[in-house]
Amino acid sequence: MNRQHLAASGSGTDTEASQRGSNDFLLMTGQPGLLGLSDGSISTLAPLFAAALSTGSSRVALLVGLSAAIGAAISMAVSEALSDNGELTGRGAPWRRGLITGAGTLLGGSMHSLPFLIPQFRVALTVASVVVAFELVAIAWVRWRYFPSVSVSSSLVQVTVAGALVLAVGLLLGSS
Repeated sequence: MNRQHLAASGSGTDTEASQRGSNDFLLMTGQPGLLGLSDGSISTLAPLFAAALSTGSSRVALLVGLSAAIGAAISMAVSEALSDNGELTGRGAPWRRGLITGAGTLLGGSMHSLPFLIPQFRVALTVASVVVAFELVAIAWVRWRYFPSVSVSSSLVQVTVAGALVLAVGLLLGSS
């Protein structure tokens, strides 16, 4: 009764409901999607660039990059779906979070693999490097934009340092 009266009087209930809906969207969709995108973008850098540098072959790099992206997507989807049933955390249906996380992981891992469709290895490597830089900055921006407790500078540092470390591992192992 009290809620009906407050809603009828326009005393902020609509704003609270809107905020709750926005928070639910971030918790159930935004966070799993960003988790997948970040994991896919960062975790696949080492195998992709190690394969690229060690073989000098666009085809091999593409196959390794896509297989790493697909494998990571499956792993992340299953892990997220099994992490909790959503009742205690309010994070929503596990299969939905798993699908969102897996799709984000596949997207993140595939984007910097696809430049290796270019048969000229050096061109593909250069384009892939630019794509990686764009991905990391985009992830940092999304974190800042949708998670207001994160500053743009700390987000940029966190994401790019993580990406640079994993990329360095791939470059180091691929050059040995």
